Amino acid sequence: MQENMDTYSFKGRKALIRVDLNVPQDAAGNVTDDTRLRAVLPTIKKVLGDGGSVILMSHLGRPKGKVVEAMSLRPIAAYLSGLIERPVLFATDCIGPDARNKAAALQPGELLLLENLRFHPEEEGGDEAFAKALAELGDVFINDAFGTAHRAHASTTIVAKYFPNDKLFGFLMQQEIDSVSKVLGDPQRPMTAIVGGSKVSSKIDVLENLLDICDELIIGGGMANTFVKAMGGETGASLVEEDLLDTAKGIIEKAGTRGVELHIPTDAVVADAFSVSANTDQCPSNAVPDDWMALDIGPDTIRSFRDAISRSRTILWNGPMGVFEMEPFQRGTVEVAEAIAKATDQGAFSLVGGGDSVAAVNQFGLSDRMSYVSTGGGAMLEYLEGKVLPGIAAIQN
Repeated sequence: MQENMDTYSFKGRKALIRVDLNVPQDAAGNVTDDTRLRAVLPTIKKVLGDGGSVILMSHLGRPKGKVVEAMSLRPIAAYLSGLIERPVLFATDCIGPDARNKAAALQPGELLLLENLRFHPEEEGGDEAFAKALAELGDVFINDAFGTAHRAHASTTIVAKYFPNDKLFGFLMQQEIDSVSKVLGDPQRPMTAIVGGSKVSSKIDVLENLLDICDELIIGGGMANTFVKAMGGETGASLVEEDLLDTAKGIIEKAGTRGVELHIPTDAVVADAFSVSANTDQCPSNAVPDDWMALDIGPDTIRSFRDAISRSRTILWNGPMGVFEMEPFQRGTVEVAEAIAKATDQGAFSLVGGGDSVAAVNQFGLSDRMSYVSTGGGAMLEYLEGKVLPGIAAIQN
């Protein structure tokens, strides 16, 4: 049986934990959003509480295999120390003498953070020798970095093979897997998927996979324009992927044959420029005037989307309904977020995944009312496409 965080005994063990500490910082190196740091605290505290010690490894930014001082994890060690209320030791490299010596000297209850993994090109290259050098630092491997689970990197995937009997998911990773399983595995019906964002091209595989799972499919955001045009509508100067009109038609047809109720915007908030100070108006989504662009869903669409959400028992949301970063075009995204929160309050299970949707629920103060808000953008997208994520497979195999 696969070991988990609750059944494994960490007493006297050194846990090598892959975490995602790739957090935003300002020019002075101060952490501006510590969501990812707080998310890994339960796993760290469990190991330390059991009488084990912790060796954390992570990447930060894209240094492309070179040492870039501005991307050092040293400031993160100091910040993490404040969060966990105990010293966090720091190794000036992730492999080599300093890392080896500090890892070897670790006592139960102590915590060590290794320097940025991506200072070595071997990390993203999935290099065996590099992974082995990392593995030699610990007795047990824990992957708690869902945000990088779709990458077959040395620290996320290859390292696991050196721990045939001592590899497990951290609490955060397990929550992500369990939440997606509730949506893709055996969802409570009716199941509604809400897919938005700017482009169909980045969501084709997601839409195709969801047509086999959901009862209702809501399409919003810039990508909806391609569907509107595929149905013969006039979309003005809106973002449309002309080369995907046939793909959109195919998705519409598949929804029909599979009995999935498809919701495409019927009206839109339009603007004469992509600007917060543009002139705005409302019109049918299939009759956008020339030189105007649809930048949010309109009131009739909001009502229709809210009705679909209110009757759902399982809700997946990936992608905003409009350009929510600009105040004149955020109502659609706010209303959908509030409808999901209300349905969740009434017992539905809601999963919010993908960077922009997560940013939206955080911005509007609604994240606490969602069942689960995912920490992984690209990883979540690939999971929703039905792909096997290498970082997950490496632990399960």
